[in-house]
Amino acid sequence: MTDALSSRAQRGTFGRPFDLSRPVLIAVTALLAVMIVLPMGWLVVYSLSDKQGTATLGNFVTLFTDPSFVDPLIETLILSVSVSVICCLIAAPLGWLAARTDMPLTRTLRTLVMASLVTPPFVGAVAWEMLAAPNSGLLNQLWRDVTGAEDPLFDIYTMEGLIFVMACYTFPYVFILVANALDRMPGELEDASSMLGARTLQTAIRITVPLALPVLLAGALVAFLQALNQFGAPAILAIPAGFHTLTTKIWSLFQFPPKSELASAASLPLLLLTVALLRLQAVALGRRGYAVLGGKYGAPRVIRLGVLRIPAATLAMLALALPLFLPYAALINTAFSPIASQIITPATATLKNVRFTFFELSSTMPAIMNTFILALSSATLGGLLALLIAYIVARQAVAGHRVLAFLATAPLAIPGIVLGVGLFLSYARPPFVLYGTLWILLIAFVTIALPSAYQQMQSAFRSVHADLEDASRILGATRLRALRDITAPLLRTSVLATWCFIFVGVMRELSAAIILFTSETKVISVLIFDLKESGDLGAISVLGIAMLLITFAVVIAVNRVPGFGGGVKLRNQ
Repeated sequence: MTDALSSRAQRGTFGRPFDLSRPVLIAVTALLAVMIVLPMGWLVVYSLSDKQGTATLGNFVTLFTDPSFVDPLIETLILSVSVSVICCLIAAPLGWLAARTDMPLTRTLRTLVMASLVTPPFVGAVAWEMLAAPNSGLLNQLWRDVTGAEDPLFDIYTMEGLIFVMACYTFPYVFILVANALDRMPGELEDASSMLGARTLQTAIRITVPLALPVLLAGALVAFLQALNQFGAPAILAIPAGFHTLTTKIWSLFQFPPKSELASAASLPLLLLTVALLRLQAVALGRRGYAVLGGKYGAPRVIRLGVLRIPAATLAMLALALPLFLPYAALINTAFSPIASQIITPATATLKNVRFTFFELSSTMPAIMNTFILALSSATLGGLLALLIAYIVARQAVAGHRVLAFLATAPLAIPGIVLGVGLFLSYARPPFVLYGTLWILLIAFVTIALPSAYQQMQSAFRSVHADLEDASRILGATRLRALRDITAPLLRTSVLATWCFIFVGVMRELSAAIILFTSETKVISVLIFDLKESGDLGAISVLGIAMLLITFAVVIAVNRVPGFGGGVKLRNQ
């Protein structure tokens, strides 16, 4: 009976095609085309055109021969490779300590890693600017006071400084992949090695490392992609240092006078490289180093650190001081200090920056309002769209569901700044003039969040067997009622997690917004970037702290919803 129901479910419940299959497929496909296909199409058209609209390859010739374009490409590759290597060197040991040892504070370690993950990299870059600017940085001032030296200890305005900051906010992606893989690794494999006489180090080298290597490789590719496509930190640290990355170069081409054709041509290599790396990541994650036969397997073996427990925990906390404790302290200091480069004391603490930011700076409240409108709308609409597509694909409810699955995951390969360029080219002209409105930002944010949201919902649907809905249909319920009464309650946790994931992502999104905003549609991230250009560090710190508090409050509130026990997992897909 069950097999029969499953078979019928795969081809449409009880052998009947869904009545609204064609309208649903057309509507959703058209929506995804507006979000994805049209912007990428215009991107290609502009990259192959000159200012008069004549077809040409001149933009690509300029891109690969002009030093002002070649140098950012080289700098980007150096940056991405360096960040990837450093992230693996940091995250792999931390993931192993958290997953496989008896080190204390492992739950705290995982929580703090998640906190560094939701910290916007551009906020972290500004904070490290306050700490390590060669003249005014707090750490350099402390170094001079202690040693009497004239030269700074740190200079954040260098390639090395940029690599350091980006690694601070990229390593959590690698940590999560490695720790989760080690959590799931069967303990029997290592136990068998020990029973055959291998020591702990030999077991780690011969068993644990080879099994975890594909995931570590995938993590390295994730870190490479994050560094490759990031705009905020390079814009804050690289431009003052006198060099560009590919993303900041694309952004500079939209400054007056705009060079849309060159910006489009510069965006395509970034897009193609991202597609290739995502394919490599899929291959790496597809390599299975082990398979469990016979059902359940034992928990991973816990390695006793002995006298090294406390030193290991201390080193882990020191590592997290770099993305969290020191930058947060710098933001708090600057927010309540009358002078950004001075350490506050009870006598000098002031609320002047808070008062200025929220009551005197005219662009603050509109930016906060726009951000909340877009975050709430994107989380709700994006979550519903992901739920609908995941349901159609998982239940194969319409013909052509594979097309929807492809379109839903396609934005994964589109860097945020490239999507921004494509949307600008598509909707800054008739017949759909959306540039200058919140609608174009809404399209961008939903598009960026859709792949991860869809994959989360797709995983959730796999855990709810179609037989439950078919049983409801046998008893006379319609498809919609079965979805409402049976499936939806079972998916509540996943829906809330997806909603929270999109909300937090919109709060910290800068790459696409920096291309698409106008003076009337600024969001908090863009306002922070604008204030950085004017040098108002006090207001930046207040807004950065406010953004972090809102983000953490949303995550905590969602996790406290009754029945929500799984927690919110922010993932880079």
